[in-house]
Amino acid sequence: MPGYRLLLCVAAAAALMFADTRLDRMEDVRAQLSTVVAPIQWLVSLPSDVLNWGALAISDQRALVEENRRLREQILTLSHRVQRMASLTAENVRLRELLSAAQQDEVPFITAELLSLDPDPFTHQMVLDRGRRDGVYVGQPVMDASGLVGQITAVSAYSSRVLLLADASHALPVQVNRNGLRFIAQGAGDYEALTIRHVPDTADIREDDLLTTSGLAGRFPAGYPVARVTRVEHDPGEPFARVTAAPVARLQRSRHFLLLFPPPAPSVPDEAGWDRSLSEPAVEAARMLIGLPPQARSAQDRALQDQALQDQALQEEER
Repeated sequence: MPGYRLLLCVAAAAALMFADTRLDRMEDVRAQLSTVVAPIQWLVSLPSDVLNWGALAISDQRALVEENRRLREQILTLSHRVQRMASLTAENVRLRELLSAAQQDEVPFITAELLSLDPDPFTHQMVLDRGRRDGVYVGQPVMDASGLVGQITAVSAYSSRVLLLADASHALPVQVNRNGLRFIAQGAGDYEALTIRHVPDTADIREDDLLTTSGLAGRFPAGYPVARVTRVEHDPGEPFARVTAAPVARLQRSRHFLLLFPPPAPSVPDEAGWDRSLSEPAVEAARMLIGLPPQARSAQDRALQDQALQDQALQEEER
């Protein structure tokens, strides 16, 4: 009898794994199960939170004073950077106005906290305490105070699962901050290393180069730090160099994260906002471009247009 029970469990597990990979409906089932498991995850993380609170409560006064001093120095450093950034931002706005370029909107975000880490040693995932009720969606970028962490891969009502940059199945487009060269950064299964794919042997990429998101895939906003190049190896006779980079995010130490939302889409002007000097064919073409149905014309409008065409033809004949 125990052997039959084991065989039944193995068959059920195989059926569930097959259904999970082949059926789209299993995503809804997984989301519902994650909602049920969310209170258990909170209870599991409660002892760690209590221990952290207790350690903070009984900390030595000298340690607290030293930490306070470091934080004050960090605030001063960040304040100096913010002041410099404000000046650079204003200069950038003036230059973009001279070039008649579109203004870049601020990227909205919400904060999240770590609930648990995936115990599987072959995957690099974690669970956060934000879910569908907070507006979280699949594919949403996740950052910490240092740089890009990963993206959301599954969402339930009260929690979400994040695939980290270090996971071997994760890849994203990046660019060298120094010269704009674009490549693909792929996880190597190591928290401290990313593999930069298909780098030509003659590419201008060096150690300590900062890699940022390029924004080409449309999922990650452009300009956020991803990794820093740690090794560039050139093999004679090989078309590609072997390039390794270290993530700038603290993948194994961060507990607080930012979930980025796409900037608001530019509003499409309605018909009342269009220039009245445009001809009717131009207006109709604009309506078709933005997906609006063609504007219905009255009999009087058609008659006026026919009369205008006849007058134009008579003027051409007189010339």
